[in-house]
Amino acid sequence: MKSLMIAAAALLSSPAMAQPAKAPAPPAPVSLTRLDCGSIKVSDFDVFSDTYLYPGQPKQLTASCYLVRHGDQYLLWDSGVAGSLAGKPAATEWVFTISLKERIVDQLARLSLKPADIDYVGISHYHDDHTGQAADFPAATLLIGSGDWDAIQKRPETAARFTPWIGGGAKVDAVAGDKDVFGDRSVVVLDMPGHTPGHKALLVRLKSGPVLLAGDLYHATEQVANRGVPSFNTDRADTLASFDRFQGIAKNLGAKVIIQHEPADIAKLPAFPKAAE
Repeated sequence: MKSLMIAAAALLSSPAMAQPAKAPAPPAPVSLTRLDCGSIKVSDFDVFSDTYLYPGQPKQLTASCYLVRHGDQYLLWDSGVAGSLAGKPAATEWVFTISLKERIVDQLARLSLKPADIDYVGISHYHDDHTGQAADFPAATLLIGSGDWDAIQKRPETAARFTPWIGGGAKVDAVAGDKDVFGDRSVVVLDMPGHTPGHKALLVRLKSGPVLLAGDLYHATEQVANRGVPSFNTDRADTLASFDRFQGIAKNLGAKVIIQHEPADIAKLPAFPKAAE
């Protein structure tokens, strides 16, 4: 018994035991800045419903993208319409009339950031109004749904917007499910397929509360209540399942939901250049 007590005392007095445990590192500060990435006028919003909910109704949408700061790292979420449209007359294609005031790189310059400062470009899905300026950030790691990345390889007109990552040597992280971007659950890419095969949303946990960026799961507020599925979605059942998951997350976390094409939702965040924290 005496020998056991001596051994225990020796162990407790050893350098390894005497040192206090390291305090956990303080969480990295996280902020969210909204960027103006284009304006989209829709002449007939009925194409956004496969049950003919909006016949002949026009709709004003916004192409938005977001800068997430995590400590000294940056994630650009979506990249808006083509940068070549900046300052030019609006372009019309099908039911869409698209314009752009200022490129993302010029907005970031006003925050004293260069393209090389962006660590990640996160893409909710491969449609051109979300990927138009991605190639302006060739040093960034591309975060994209694996289903979308597979589809891009088969679509030359889409692949052209991803030149740095297709044969250019830039890093691609093709995400099959969810992705904890920084490893501390503060910024999570969420799997929400249906609009496209690998469609994603983004959860950002700010000090002021969690924010959910919906990608194109929804395009307008009314789609939440009527569960409207656009006619051009790739999978109706997946879309409805993603509606359920997204709304469950929003309710359970008490998250602020931002429908990325809805001007009223974007206005929930501070106007550029101020950030939500």
